Amino acid sequence: MSKIADIALDDAGLPAPTAEIEQERRVAVFDLLEDNSFVMIGRDGRDVPPGPYNLNLSIKDRRLVFDLTDVGTGVDGAFHLSLGPFRQVVKDYFQICESYFDAVKSLPPSQIETIDMARRGIHNEGARVLQERLEGKAEVDIDTARRLFTLICVLHFGG
Repeated sequence: MSKIADIALDDAGLPAPTAEIEQERRVAVFDLLEDNSFVMIGRDGRDVPPGPYNLNLSIKDRRLVFDLTDVGTGVDGAFHLSLGPFRQVVKDYFQICESYFDAVKSLPPSQIETIDMARRGIHNEGARVLQERLEGKAEVDIDTARRLFTLICVLHFGG
């Protein structure tokens, strides 16, 4: 039951995404809703609803906001994460994605594969940073963290 049942990105005020960014977003949302693990952690002795959760993900005042509603109880909760720890890995990820999208158009498969391996490595690093930042708030498996990191990058695109 501890999972994300639905997800919305609050991208109001952000520039329209490129076709590649929009495709990454669609795939990440689809994959996330198909399979994820998201366990809220009680703090200060408080119990938390077991989920599943509806998640609204946004960036407000330079903070990443996880706004959650328990599907069964309707109980709302939110937590905010500083964007500082994500800045460099998001920047690196965008740069390697640009290289990848350019490479797909003109380079041989062996070079594309090398760039893609680097892209996956940076993506894994972003997922690891997210897992660290969620410590004490929520537990997510690596696949869920990877998909959420993709969505954080989508929100960063306009931020």
